[in-house]
Amino acid sequence: MAYPNVHLAHFMNRPNRFIAECRLQENGEMVTVHVKNTGRCKELFHPEVEVALSYQPSPKRKTAYDLIAVKKDKAWFNIDSQVPNALAADGIQDGTIILPGLKGDIVSIKREKRFAQSKFDLLVETDTGNQAFVEVKGMTLENHGVGAFPDAPTLRGLKHVTELIEAMKEGYQSYVLFIVQFEQVEAATIHTNMQPALTEMILSGQTQGLSVIAYNCSVTPDTIAIEHPVPFDVKTTFEDPNSER
Repeated sequence: MAYPNVHLAHFMNRPNRFIAECRLQENGEMVTVHVKNTGRCKELFHPEVEVALSYQPSPKRKTAYDLIAVKKDKAWFNIDSQVPNALAADGIQDGTIILPGLKGDIVSIKREKRFAQSKFDLLVETDTGNQAFVEVKGMTLENHGVGAFPDAPTLRGLKHVTELIEAMKEGYQSYVLFIVQFEQVEAATIHTNMQPALTEMILSGQTQGLSVIAYNCSVTPDTIAIEHPVPFDVKTTFEDPNSER
């Protein structure tokens, strides 16, 4: 995926979770931008860090720029919370992303399908009659080569995992797919200290057949693309970088 009209800038501050103040590199102009991620991202956003902005002016918008990526050390991290679903659907369709245990050839991928009290990101159907729900989660939190989810407690995410387990009891296959929105990662896990209940539910789900998989991405200031599978282990220890700051 490629973003249009990308400009490099320096992050200055984030008054709230929706907007940030940045300074354009090309002319030093200060601009207010829309942050395409409502997570905390504290380990990414600090003064003067380099960021990528997509210029999308419109009379209907309060800001003309979207903040889509942040440079951490020498690597770019995409923080667009809307892109994982699109990458997941395209990747599953073209075979870049493999859903383990899914039998048959994929004949359809439907977005935003409801089950019980949840609306799952994808419903995948095969020519053998198999149906699978896929809940997609973006992952931007990293420390020492380990990626983790979430960076803030998510009751919605916990509910999704709970109902993915319920869906399996009715004959669906269920998957949690983490799209790791950066490239250099050795393992993916759950941020247990942030939300122990999510870890417990993932573990319970895995014993019942829930598949949890992760794929990393190559990222530049204006592009993001699926790369390859990343080992997922819910028991991997994760040290929160924000506790070190």
